[in-house]
Amino acid sequence: MISNKMKEQVQSSSIIRAMFEEGKRLAEIHGAENVFDFSLGNPSVEPPEDVKKAILEILNTESTTKIHGYMNNSGYEDVRATIADSINDKFGTAFGQKNILMTVGAAGGINVILKTLLNPGDEVITFAPFFGEYRNYVNNFEGQLFVVSPNTLDFQPNLEEFKQKITPKTKVIIINSPNNPTGVVYSEETILNMADILREKQKEFGTDIYLFSDEPYRELAYDHVKVPYVTKYYENTIIGYSFSKSLSLPGERIGYLVIPDQAADFENILIAANIANRTLGYVNAPSLFQRVVAKCLNAKVDVETYNKNRELFYNGLLSYGYQCIKPEGAFYLFIKTPLDNDVEFCNLAKQKNILIVPGTAFGCPGYARIAYCVAYKTIENALPGFKALIEDLR
Repeated sequence: MISNKMKEQVQSSSIIRAMFEEGKRLAEIHGAENVFDFSLGNPSVEPPEDVKKAILEILNTESTTKIHGYMNNSGYEDVRATIADSINDKFGTAFGQKNILMTVGAAGGINVILKTLLNPGDEVITFAPFFGEYRNYVNNFEGQLFVVSPNTLDFQPNLEEFKQKITPKTKVIIINSPNNPTGVVYSEETILNMADILREKQKEFGTDIYLFSDEPYRELAYDHVKVPYVTKYYENTIIGYSFSKSLSLPGERIGYLVIPDQAADFENILIAANIANRTLGYVNAPSLFQRVVAKCLNAKVDVETYNKNRELFYNGLLSYGYQCIKPEGAFYLFIKTPLDNDVEFCNLAKQKNILIVPGTAFGCPGYARIAYCVAYKTIENALPGFKALIEDLR
């Protein structure tokens, strides 16, 4: 019989993945061209050509033992040094290879750092709407997740409520910008004010509070919007990055952590994170793709493709009467549902072969997430269904 903890997770299994499976089922019935699946943030843009070139170059020039062998739990030293140099060039930081820990994607990185930092009963705070798996990740290490209510005016974090939720047991704050599911970028003013609150609370309670910035969508920003690099604003910041979206490589599970020297208890965190990487079963990040991403740090996917999708979808939905904040990054629209019951609305959409995810899954009822990382034609073909759906409800 499965464990009680897993029973809970089975019962609350990801609605996003469930919708993805439902999409495959409906496609078998109606044909893939007649099903409009906007449920999963699975990149539709091809990886840059540099990725294929790097794979072939590595396979053709390096020894099999070197490509596929074990290495330091943090990853290859030269890869980590190359990544540190790239970050320094882009953001004016001063990291070295010791500050980089290669991870099995962003999810692997979050789990490594939570295992490193959390004692049972320690508190983690995040801001709604948020990626629902955070709850499971915190639960993995017997922490408690507290959620700050959404600010539905502009979806910047509600800092007044945040300040009230911090206690002596608060250990980690998780932020995600550009945000999944809203596409909002947390402003520099927001980050500065958040940092001030955290310093004030650390002083009040005599504790260390770590800010974890989850950044798989950093490279997907529009209209020249600046995405603040958070280590420059708060000393106890740890960055989690993934190449899943920036290079369209979600299945390769490759990313990294940035752990700055300035973080409290830096040396012990570094040692513990290496051990966590091993004992969680990852051991190390995928060896071939460590080599690949190190050769592709200046490569980018065609963000303009996502931008065209954003403009088409956003303008179309607004013309029909939907309400939505225009996303500044990532590839999601977060619409206010015409019904108060967002789950019911998403079920009605499914009757028109449109698959979207209720905001309840992100801690924000009354909204729905639409992933527009799909073919442009799919959006064109789906828009009449969205129009018919809102007209039916009127």
